[in-house]
Amino acid sequence: MRRWLACVMMVWVLLGCGPLWAGESVIETIQKKGVIRVGMSTFVPWAMRDKTGELMGFEIDVARELAKDMGVKAEFVPTNWSGIIPALLTGKFDVIIGGMGITPVRNLKVNFTDPYDFTGMSIVAHRKKAEGFSSLSDFNKKEVTIAVRMGTTAEMAAKKYLPKASFKLFENESQALQELHLGRVHGVVSSAPLPRFQALKYPNKLTVPLKEDFTREPIGFALRKGDHDALNFFNNWIRAKQADGFLAETKHYWFETRDWAERVK
Repeated sequence: MRRWLACVMMVWVLLGCGPLWAGESVIETIQKKGVIRVGMSTFVPWAMRDKTGELMGFEIDVARELAKDMGVKAEFVPTNWSGIIPALLTGKFDVIIGGMGITPVRNLKVNFTDPYDFTGMSIVAHRKKAEGFSSLSDFNKKEVTIAVRMGTTAEMAAKKYLPKASFKLFENESQALQELHLGRVHGVVSSAPLPRFQALKYPNKLTVPLKEDFTREPIGFALRKGDHDALNFFNNWIRAKQADGFLAETKHYWFETRDWAERVK
């Protein structure tokens, strides 16, 4: 029996599958501490500050529901988006729940759960600077300048679909939107529904020239590699919340209504 087990372990390692047991799952760590530390960054309406400074948004509700079902408290760790994966890998928090698009490049560094949501990219444009623009090709010109948040799938999509345009990269979307309001860029590429919300809020200055989002991407929780128990738990939690309607109802509130807008800081 010992020889058989040794052979199995040898084959497992040679195949590059890693150790048969990688130690305590983050799920056990969370339960022992009574807290799940959630890495996130602010994106409207995924995560925002209300007028009292408290966090609110779709991802915040999702993380709090997850914590409630685990019988623990949710502790949010706001992190610059460009450094959020390195922060996860160094253990600054347990999981990323922050509207993170699932991409092959990111998946090389972290494990993703099954999608719990889907989003797409759109453009909110300056009415005067982008007058007459109605398609991606109108924005895909060297004389057009696009603002985008660095390190996001919005940046990836913008550079893929608008390779001829010039870009201004910013650490957060508020900076990109400020450039747009000042008329220094033609548009801002961001995930829905932010472009539509901005155009509704400032109809005399901003517009959404494209009728539909120009990408569709899956959104998942991100966690450190090798923790199969955590991946199993999060995947099954997502399936349960899809089945009981929680995710659909929560998304409807944050993405299809503006009932929360007066609470925003």
